[in-house]
Amino acid sequence: MIAKTSLAPETPLEPAPVPAAAPRASSAAGSSLCGWGRIPAPGREIGSERLESVTRGAALCRGLGRSYGDSSLPARPADKVVSTVLADRVLGLDLEAGVLRAEAGLSLAEINRLVMPHGWFPPVTPGTKYVTLGGMVASDVHGKNHHRAGCFGAHVRELLLRLADDSIVRASATENPELFYGTIGGMGLLGHILEVEFQLERIASPWIWQESERIGNIDEYLSAFARVAAEWPMTMGWIDCVSGGSALGRGILIAGRWATVEEAGSELPKQPRKLTVPIDMPLWAPNPLTNAARLFNFAYYWRHLPRRKSGVVSPETFFYPLDGILHWNRAYGSRGFTQYQCVLPRAAGPAAVRELMVEVTRLGGASPVCVIKDCGPEGRGLLSFPLEGTSIAIDMAVTADTQRSVDRLNELVIAAGGRIYLTKDRFTRAEHFAAMEPRLPRFLAQRDRWDPERRLRSAQSVRLFGDRA
Repeated sequence: MIAKTSLAPETPLEPAPVPAAAPRASSAAGSSLCGWGRIPAPGREIGSERLESVTRGAALCRGLGRSYGDSSLPARPADKVVSTVLADRVLGLDLEAGVLRAEAGLSLAEINRLVMPHGWFPPVTPGTKYVTLGGMVASDVHGKNHHRAGCFGAHVRELLLRLADDSIVRASATENPELFYGTIGGMGLLGHILEVEFQLERIASPWIWQESERIGNIDEYLSAFARVAAEWPMTMGWIDCVSGGSALGRGILIAGRWATVEEAGSELPKQPRKLTVPIDMPLWAPNPLTNAARLFNFAYYWRHLPRRKSGVVSPETFFYPLDGILHWNRAYGSRGFTQYQCVLPRAAGPAAVRELMVEVTRLGGASPVCVIKDCGPEGRGLLSFPLEGTSIAIDMAVTADTQRSVDRLNELVIAAGGRIYLTKDRFTRAEHFAAMEPRLPRFLAQRDRWDPERRLRSAQSVRLFGDRA
C-alpha cells in the first residue's frame, strides 16, 4: 500500500461531503431504489463507513446510483444492498508519483478537488463527476480520450475485494489476475470492491484548450474523427438525431487537450453556477417529434458560428456539461428514461454507423442528447464496453415502444459485430447480449469460479445472465 503524502492545508485528505442535491439518483416511487433512468425497483440500501464489515453477506454494492438501468438494483427486495458512499476515505496519495489509493465510495468530484491543485487529474473520466471510484471500476468507464488512454481499468494498479464467500483478497495484474480483469467492467458481480489504487495523470494546467467544429452529416463526422484523432487526445461530438436526409447525423465535434501554462494564465477555473430541473417534465417534453425539440436542435447547431471555434475552457464545461443541471433526468418525465449506448467496430465501416443513425431517426423516441465518440482498442476487462470503432449514445424517454426500439437497434449492432454498454442498459434481451458478446462465456466461467452459488447478483444479472430472482 502506498504511503499517505501530506497535502497543502487548504486541501485536506478527509473529503468534504458532496452536496446531496447533486449526485444521487432519486426514485419517483418512494423508498424504491432506482438508477439514473429513474425506473424503480423494490428494495433498500444499507450504508456504513465500515465497508469491510457491512458487505458481509451482501448481494450487491452501489455508489451514487448513476448507472442508467438496473445494474445497481437488487434482484429481489430482500437482497442486502450496500451503499458505499460513506466509505470515502483517501488511504494513500503519493503526489510525486501520482498514485492514489482510496475506499470505493470516494467520488470522482472529490478526487478532482483533491488532486487538481497539485497538477494531477484522473487518467480517464466519464461524462459525470458524480460517480464513485468503485463504480468507475465496475463499469470500467471510458471518456473522451479512449482512443489514447483506454478505459479507467487500464490505469488501476490494485483492488481490494470481498468475495461472495466473504473472504477478502487483493487482485492486480500479477495477483489473482483473472479476478482482477473480471472485476474491471464486471458490474460488481465477482466481488464487492472495497479499495482501489490507480495512477493519476500529470496535467500542465487546470484548463482545457478546446476546438469545436460544426459538422454537416454523419459521413463528414466519421472523416473528421479520423482527421483529429492523431492530433487531439480528447474528442467527442453532439449529434442532431432528429434531422434526416442530407443533414443526417449533423452536429458539433469537440476536441481538446490540457492547456499549457502560457495558454491558461494564472487564474484558476471557477465552479460554474448550477441550474436545476425542479419537477418532472410533462411526458411530451422530450419527444423529438415535437416542434420544441426540433427547434432546440436547430438552434444548438446553428448557434455555432463561425464553423470553427477555439479557446480555453474549464474542465467542468469540457468534461461535465450536464453536471451543471441538477436533476436533469427529471426532464424525461415520471416514466423515466434510458440511454442506448452501443459501439460499432471500425471494421464494419461507415455504412454501419449511417444505418444505425437512419434507424434512430426513423424510430423516433430519442431526445436532443445524442453523443458520438471515437474509441480505441479493446481493453483487458472481460466485459469492458469499448472496442475500436464508433460509440453512439442516445437518450430515450421510456414509452410503450422503447423495448421494440431497443430490439431493433440491437439487431443492427449484432449484425455489425458491435455491443452495448451494460452501465446504460435496461432493455436488452439476454439472447441479444449473448449474440453480441463473445467474451461472455469467459466471464461466466469466472463467476463459476469465484461465486458458484451466484450470491452476488443484480436485477441486470437476472435479466441478462439467468441469475435467480
